Amino acid sequence: MKKSLLLVVTLIVVMTMALAACAPAAVATEAPMVEEEAPVATEAAVEEPVAAANPGLQMDTAVVAPQFFNDADYETSLAQMSLAPLNPEAPIYLQYLVENGTDISKYPEYADFAAKEAPYNICFSNAGVNNPWRVVGYVSMREQVDALRAEGMVKNFYHLDAQGNDAKQIADIQDLINTPGKCDILIVASNTSEALTPIVEKACEVMPVVQFDRYAQTDCPVVSERPIGGYAFGISGAQFVVDNLPEGGNVLAFRILPGVDVLEQRWGAARKIFEQNPQLNVIGVEFVAYDSFKASTVVTDYIAKYGTIDAVWMDAGGTAVSILEAFEDAGLPAPKVMVGEDQQDYLEYWKANNLTAIAPTFPTYQWRTAVLAAVMFLKGETVQQNWVLPQPEITAENLDSYITAGMPPLHYALSGGEDLPTWPGPWQNVDVNKYKDTVD
Repeated sequence: MKKSLLLVVTLIVVMTMALAACAPAAVATEAPMVEEEAPVATEAAVEEPVAAANPGLQMDTAVVAPQFFNDADYETSLAQMSLAPLNPEAPIYLQYLVENGTDISKYPEYADFAAKEAPYNICFSNAGVNNPWRVVGYVSMREQVDALRAEGMVKNFYHLDAQGNDAKQIADIQDLINTPGKCDILIVASNTSEALTPIVEKACEVMPVVQFDRYAQTDCPVVSERPIGGYAFGISGAQFVVDNLPEGGNVLAFRILPGVDVLEQRWGAARKIFEQNPQLNVIGVEFVAYDSFKASTVVTDYIAKYGTIDAVWMDAGGTAVSILEAFEDAGLPAPKVMVGEDQQDYLEYWKANNLTAIAPTFPTYQWRTAVLAAVMFLKGETVQQNWVLPQPEITAENLDSYITAGMPPLHYALSGGEDLPTWPGPWQNVDVNKYKDTVD
């Protein structure tokens, strides 16, 4: 028994000595590992809350189509937002921020068109007249066409409404290509960018093309015209949210539809800014088109899920008032920060309720510019090939100057029609069906 006890004691002593001998080595080995791993642990602690705080950015609807967004164009647009027009004496719908003039003499392939004299036949392939912004733009365009017709500059104006359908728009343009002599120039507002690119390039082979609003992904048009564009719209609204929303605020983002360059750029710019400011919680990114009922339902669902929505960002403001009324229906105050657009009902609601708000714009006066640019080009006048129009934003400081008494709720303040002889009648009593094209 004593021998057994002695053996046990001896083993314990030996094991204790072995462990003691090993202990310094273990500490010496682990100490530098802890120092080396410390930065990794610190980075993980920073990154984890960012992902958790912005669940909306993890949604499929938050993905930005990479073919429409890049950092270089983002930076270019950001710089253009601070530029003054190079021709400030011109009306705003003829001003431009960068100089890249051209005229029909630089296009020998269009020599037959250069030889023609006014009046001209202008064709317009339109993505659609299927939301309020496009309706106001189309009214402004048609009133400009009628003014040019009275001046003897336009003979026929052929409008082909694609009704929001790529296949129809492609077929419409193909019909024009198959009818030589019908169009002296073609204006295109693409329904979606990639789908329309091949047919726009095909049209460029047989006639001069002007594009505006939504661009096909090609540089073949003789004029590509619009305001600064989607990047500027997205930057304006998102930065306003960042500047005015307290840390930890919940942001709900609304989008219209995917696959359109200018819309992808609006959200892409906003997303970039939200990613750089993880102190805000982007709780959702939802497509609602121009559906007021759907937009209201989204607000109700997110209030139920998150309790509060502190800011609303939109890539187009057609449903802004419906969204604000959804807060009222829920018995809640308006969001602390609101991003809408230059729609009359939103501007009036903003003023009446003293919102902390902004209205980035994508001015509808660009519809007038497209027609004027087409006629200028055919006349051989200098016109900007990549025509960058000014893009004002509406703030609390200038809000009153953009609210026009007597205009309908769905009117857009930057229609640019105020100097047309028919203002404001057609914009007050909108009837796009009244326009009948003259046919030989």
